[in-house]
Amino acid sequence: MDNSLKLIVESLLFAASEPLTPRQIHALLPEEDLKEIKDVLEDLKKDYEGMKRSFLIREVAKGYQFRTLPRFRPYISKMLSTTPSRLTRAALETLAIIAYRQPIIRQEIERLRGVDVGGILRMLLKKGLIRILGRKSLPGRPIIYGTTGKFLEFFDLKDLSSLPTLKEMEELGDEEVGQ
Repeated sequence: MDNSLKLIVESLLFAASEPLTPRQIHALLPEEDLKEIKDVLEDLKKDYEGMKRSFLIREVAKGYQFRTLPRFRPYISKMLSTTPSRLTRAALETLAIIAYRQPIIRQEIERLRGVDVGGILRMLLKKGLIRILGRKSLPGRPIIYGTTGKFLEFFDLKDLSSLPTLKEMEELGDEEVGQ
């Protein structure tokens, strides 16, 4: 494998503020083969996992990004003098409904939650965790919502199929009750 390509891809990941997909890297390096770029990304991922460092390369939001290990979060938060972004229980419930039921309209979310979610939707849009996908062809043309790449980053997910299934969540609940 061409070591210079590996170093170039590593430098792109290091400089990027958001996850980079293999296609985005290929667009920057059109002379390189897309399959080779994917191979380099997997190689880099393995290299960093083997180094046992405080950071590694993770596949999140359909792209690749340097990520610090969760156990170092308190130190980084202290250095940045900011508190980690927190979501209320109501916001998390609303976000879970959108994640599992998307594309979904506000009325469906409110029916499931039993309360008005207008303020929560505005906050989730502002944070970039959800986006407007369009309008449904129903009377009043209600807005359709879905999650974003930032949602995947926030929850450290590779893609939506990485969300836990209902069975997995029930098993997790059983484990917590048993403790």
